[in-house]
Amino acid sequence: MATILQARDLSKTVTTAAGDLTILKDINLSVDKGESLAITGASGSGKSTLLGLLAGLDVPTSGQVLLADEDLSALDEEGRARVRAERVGFVFQSFQLLPGLTALENVMLPLELSGKAGARQQAQDYLARVGLAERLEHYPPQLSGGEQQRVAIARAFACAPEILFADEPTGNLDSATGKTISDLLFGLNAEADTTLVLITHEDRLANRCARQLQLAAGELLISASAAVQ
Repeated sequence: MATILQARDLSKTVTTAAGDLTILKDINLSVDKGESLAITGASGSGKSTLLGLLAGLDVPTSGQVLLADEDLSALDEEGRARVRAERVGFVFQSFQLLPGLTALENVMLPLELSGKAGARQQAQDYLARVGLAERLEHYPPQLSGGEQQRVAIARAFACAPEILFADEPTGNLDSATGKTISDLLFGLNAEADTTLVLITHEDRLANRCARQLQLAAGELLISASAAVQ
């Protein structure tokens, strides 16, 4: 199976008042197209930093990230933004919706920015698929946390990404709502055959992925798990 994502000797060090702090050290991993991968670890282990590097939101101190055969480390911010716009979708713990736009407009925005035809209809279709057909004109502050995350999921999948990065997608939700959002995320992911890289501290969510990698103090530990749908 073809590889869509690779990290090679990836490290991230930041300078603090107390001196240099190594957040990630010599990370090596690869993800195949269509695979679902959970990256787990305790708070402060470097999970979100790793996701940011893999998605091209940040640059490493050393090492490489190859996304769909493009070396993100060799690109400037404009180049990385192009790769993200063409190939990547995101679902964040904090939803990252624009409060001044309606649910429909939030989903339409990345479609319009990428020049895709039929943005309104596509956005309406995906909002209907996540159960929000009656909430198109509501603004994020008028929606519950679970509804906002549904909008974020619709926005991510409407762009037909090759790879989806999800950072603690149920972290701000109660258990029942989190289960619903998890079902929706994995259901749409299977339907679209999208590659999924999931950051989570929740075992129940991680166990739904085909494979797990664990971070501890910025270093990678590997464990396998069978996907549980």
